[in-house]
Amino acid sequence: MTWTLDKISPESATNLHGLLLERAKRSTNSVAYKYFDSTDQCWKEYTWAQVVDIVTHWATALSQLQLNIGERVGVMLPNGPEWVFFEQAAARAGLVSVPLYPNDRPDNVSHIVNESEIRVLFFWGPLQWDTIRAAKNDFENTPVFISSQPVNDPEVTHKSEWLKKANGLPSLAPVKVSSKELATIVYTSGTTGRPKGVMLSHDNIIKNAFFGVHSVDVYKEDLFLSFLPLSHTLERTVGYYLPMLCGASVAYCRSIPELAEDLLSIKPTVLISVPRIFERVYGKIKTGLQEKSPVAQKLFAMAISVGWEKFLAEQGRGSRSLRQVLWPLLNKLVASKIAEKLGGRLRFAISGGAPLPKEIAETFIGLGIQILQGYGLTESSPVISVNKMDSNIPHSIGQALHGVKVRLSKDGELQTSSECVMMGYWKREDATKETFTEDGWLRTGDLARIDESNHIYITGRLKEIMVMSNGEKIPPVDIEMAITLDPLFEQAMVIGEGKPYLSAIIVLNPEAWPAYAESLGLSATTSGVLKDKTLLKEIKKRVDERMSEFPGYAQIHQITLSDEVWSDQNFLLTASLKMNRKVISERFAQEIAAMYSGH
Repeated sequence: MTWTLDKISPESATNLHGLLLERAKRSTNSVAYKYFDSTDQCWKEYTWAQVVDIVTHWATALSQLQLNIGERVGVMLPNGPEWVFFEQAAARAGLVSVPLYPNDRPDNVSHIVNESEIRVLFFWGPLQWDTIRAAKNDFENTPVFISSQPVNDPEVTHKSEWLKKANGLPSLAPVKVSSKELATIVYTSGTTGRPKGVMLSHDNIIKNAFFGVHSVDVYKEDLFLSFLPLSHTLERTVGYYLPMLCGASVAYCRSIPELAEDLLSIKPTVLISVPRIFERVYGKIKTGLQEKSPVAQKLFAMAISVGWEKFLAEQGRGSRSLRQVLWPLLNKLVASKIAEKLGGRLRFAISGGAPLPKEIAETFIGLGIQILQGYGLTESSPVISVNKMDSNIPHSIGQALHGVKVRLSKDGELQTSSECVMMGYWKREDATKETFTEDGWLRTGDLARIDESNHIYITGRLKEIMVMSNGEKIPPVDIEMAITLDPLFEQAMVIGEGKPYLSAIIVLNPEAWPAYAESLGLSATTSGVLKDKTLLKEIKKRVDERMSEFPGYAQIHQITLSDEVWSDQNFLLTASLKMNRKVISERFAQEIAAMYSGH
């Protein structure tokens, strides 16, 4: 295949809608988006020219709602072309888009609608309407409600009725908007408190995408598979604007549960992901290996070992060895089978949003799957750094993007300055002031070190260090990652702030747990089995094995087991798939109290 570079410069784009118009001019009849039509049960496509036509019609319909330039409109949709249509229509009309997660909590919805003064809220269907109705009594002003799917409520206008109002009207010309003006307000996940609205300009986002393709080449022939929520800035910038900037196509995954099937049918060349996805695949691989013969297990281990050696040699950080001549055979017998499960065409995957465990990164890279770990914040639009294909140190977060400056403060905090850094927090001057240094650099809150090759390594977090009652300071994420490398454990959260010792809430892997229970003479479905003393003793042994390299004060003393997987559906994970520590602590308040009873 011939790979073609066709990057649009920020100057040619001028603003986010200008980026779409320039892409449609260059790639008129090329495929922009693929989506699964649930009615016809097949994948369908939109060309760039079709996208512009639809967006223009939607913008004309928006103009009939008598909104002023700069007013805010909310989009509460799952991933798909309609998310793009509405957001681009808002940009064409000179409006500011405010993304809401399609399965957010009512209290978050009311907070965002009120604080950003949303005038129009475009949502998906009945499920979202239930959430909105639960929040509506707290709305200070009632927006216009438009739904994509039928909703049986007179307060809601269906999309088809709304769009009819634009039929026969002159098309709305693009409103002239400076690249420095506010484009969107993106609310942070709110894992510990009320989410803050991050103000990003057109220039912030376009420059971040443009700087990103200086680190990793993206071609017109590339095909992205989008499954992270577009409300998440990583997916929005890198999985939506960046492909538009480069002329690549995007296919929208039907759902996370159907991701494995969609990988096989879409065969993407690029994935934007969070560690949680790779952790799940890794867990399934490890569980499946336990059922294989000792020979198959040794062959798998050898494939990873030889593949990793080969990778280091190609990166210039290792030497060639005689064993590497076995790679073509090991690739055929082992590695290629894993690659096929990801579609078989994957050039690379970007992992961001949280640390990727070193063992998992080395496993996938050893199998020939190039994972590039990156790092960023919503406040930086979001990417600050990423590894490059020819300079990939997977336990680092890569090198700062072209056009992005980084430095370390006296106490080791990573700080950044660039044209990608936010305009500030919406209506939160106090919070804005706190997050910038006196000389205008954005404080990330993360502790880091930078090596001689300018690779950055996150070493801790200023505010997420647990301080136990004995004064010991513990980074909980490191311990949680170590525990969940055991394939029996799906998720884990460490407790210990102000406590005399550490405890953990551990979610059992639903695929591995029944067989493990049976091996202990127990039934996974028996009431009260998760409190069985024999089970807890055996689980403690497994946890202790994972904790062998941690100091004595960082050992886990008490464990609570759960068989309910944490997800964004039950609000135990945020929509960006990070642990919602506050909600988990509230959900397990009695169990946590019991683990410290008498202390």
